[in-house]
Amino acid sequence: MTTPHNTAKVGEIAKTVLMPGDPLRAKYIAETFLENPVKFNTVRNMFGYTGSYKGKQISVMGSGMGMGSIGIYSYELYKFYDVENIIRVGSAGAYTDELNIHDIVLVDSAWSQSTFAMTQGGVDGDIQYPSEVLTKKIEDTAKQNGTPIVKGRIHSSDVFYYESNVPNYVDFYNNHKCICTEMESFALFHNAKMLGKQAACLLTISDSLVTHEEISAEARQTSFNKMMEIALESCL
Repeated sequence: MTTPHNTAKVGEIAKTVLMPGDPLRAKYIAETFLENPVKFNTVRNMFGYTGSYKGKQISVMGSGMGMGSIGIYSYELYKFYDVENIIRVGSAGAYTDELNIHDIVLVDSAWSQSTFAMTQGGVDGDIQYPSEVLTKKIEDTAKQNGTPIVKGRIHSSDVFYYESNVPNYVDFYNNHKCICTEMESFALFHNAKMLGKQAACLLTISDSLVTHEEISAEARQTSFNKMMEIALESCL
């Protein structure tokens, strides 16, 4: 079947999907790492591809920005396309000077002020967790590859631009132990839990709220290869 947001037929999407936010990053991953990638979706330019990596069928699809967007795409992949595993591969902003540009973060919990889980499934609470098995597999893969990673709690925010009268990154770090921020993982983890599926998240630090360093939007599309390789190797 197809959905209002995805024209793929059942069987055209692999059991494991890598999900960056940017559809152009999905295109880059497919063309750089996958053999014989075939595009299965172009609706709203949210590109999705299926190919193979070292003989393993893998799909990659953009999620868009924010919980509302990844909430739709991940739910449809799990519910209507029989996807079992989604690994979010995204960018994040550092809340501590202990994280540097290009550091890789493996998410062990996502704190949020969002009402996504309550609205979608009546689930209370401000923390969502990734799948233990999939997260452990990613951690083990990084160790085997000799790639340093940092495990920690992240802030999944509904807001990118904050006014000065509300809590800021210092409060999120001190009060909730969030080491960096992004905008999607809380919803992804919730959807996986509700549907009995697996979800995990790898992030590359693209900017710092502490030092104000940042990399360009173009570099974000193409310079996160170490993170992509960890995610792909963990799928084997």
